[in-house]
Amino acid sequence: MARTRGSYAKGIAKREEILDTALEIVARVGYSRATVRELAQAVDLSQTGLLHYFGSKEQLFIEILRRRDAVDLLTVGGREEGEGAAAFPPDLGRALAALQRHNAEVPGLVQLFSRLSAEAVEPGHPGHAYFRDRYRAARAGGADAIRAQQATGQLPEDIDADRLAALVFALIDGLQMQWQYDPEIDMAEQLSYFWDLLNR
Repeated sequence: MARTRGSYAKGIAKREEILDTALEIVARVGYSRATVRELAQAVDLSQTGLLHYFGSKEQLFIEILRRRDAVDLLTVGGREEGEGAAAFPPDLGRALAALQRHNAEVPGLVQLFSRLSAEAVEPGHPGHAYFRDRYRAARAGGADAIRAQQATGQLPEDIDADRLAALVFALIDGLQMQWQYDPEIDMAEQLSYFWDLLNR
C-alpha cells in the first residue's frame, strides 16, 4: 500500500512538472511550435510517456491552459473557489488591465488560447467543456466583482452586472485577437479606457 501511495505521489509530482515546464515552453515558442516531442524531451520522457499523463495531445494543451488560468488568477490577486469558480479582486478593471499587460509578455499562451478556443466550439472537441465552463465562471466571477464595485459607488448602479461581465470578457478576447495581428495595440490601455468610460 505504501508503495502504491508513493507511486501515486510521484505521478502527481511528474504531472505538475510537465505542466510547469510546458507552460514555460508554450509561452516562449507558441502553440504551433511547441511539439509533444519537445515537451517530452524537456521532462525526460518519451512522447508516449508524456501523453500517458494526459491521454491525448489535445488534453495536454487544455491542461496547460487550466494551469495558466490558475497562475493568471494569482497574478491579479484573485483566488480559486472550487468547482471551477473564480473570485476576482474588488478592483476588476485594474486587475484585468494588469492581466492584459501580463498576457502581452506571454504571446505563445495567448496564441494557444485563441487557437484552441476557436477549435473547441464544436461540442465533440475535447476542450469544449473546458471553455464553456471557463466562460461561465469568468462571467459569474466578473459579475460578482462588478456588483461589489457598484455597492461601493465605484461603478454606476444602473449597469446590469451580468451583461457587463459578458461584454468585458468579449472585449478581452477581441483585443487579444487584434493584438496578435498588430502587437502595437496596447491591450491594457484599451481596457483601462473602456473602464474609464463606465465611470463617466
